Amino acid sequence: MKIAMINGSPKGGSTNSGFLLEKLRPLLPPDAEVTTYRIGPKALKDEQYRELHGMDMLVLAFPLYFDAIPSHLVRMMTEVERRRPAYTDSQPIRVYAMVNNGFFEGNQCKLAVEMVRNWCERCGFVFGTAFGHGAGEMFASLGNVPVGSGPLKNFGVALEYLTKAIHNGESIEPLFTQPNFPRALWKLSSTRLFWHATAKKNGLKPKDLRRRPGIPPIPLSPTGAKTRDF
Repeated sequence: MKIAMINGSPKGGSTNSGFLLEKLRPLLPPDAEVTTYRIGPKALKDEQYRELHGMDMLVLAFPLYFDAIPSHLVRMMTEVERRRPAYTDSQPIRVYAMVNNGFFEGNQCKLAVEMVRNWCERCGFVFGTAFGHGAGEMFASLGNVPVGSGPLKNFGVALEYLTKAIHNGESIEPLFTQPNFPRALWKLSSTRLFWHATAKKNGLKPKDLRRRPGIPPIPLSPTGAKTRDF
């Protein structure tokens, strides 16, 4: 069995998508031949696209960007779709996905998961399943917490759900989860430890984050319709 793990994070270095793949890797079938791809600003090479079309499974891991898939990963997916007619003799490929987002609720990932499902239909792939997990920025601070324990209890459930589908080669409905952590405390800690700290690094104060730029009024045409010159 050949499995491609695709890190779709636009960031360099350590990423939440990499964290997801790292936790999944030891749970894959022991006899699987696993290859990891990092999708960055540069496009994949021709031989890498050929490798992807020869896989039995693709596992996408990516962060949510405006309720959707990051544009550079969309570019790769579009190119895979374009090249697919040249590989019609290859075996059906199953696709699984792991999506994380900065909101607390995992349900925020639903649209992105449906995009992956639609892409599978266009390519003639089989959509296996996916999970969406909220509060992804917490992963960086939970590296020493065992999966399935504490704040990562629900993540452990989602990972087991995905892994079971991969082992059985089945298609099941997506699962959406969030950390086992009070939402109010998550909001407070993310504001003070992340947003305020990031603002300080950039020479800003917390009040600067709440500043709203003035927006000029929209002029009305004689008929009452709103108009604006661009």
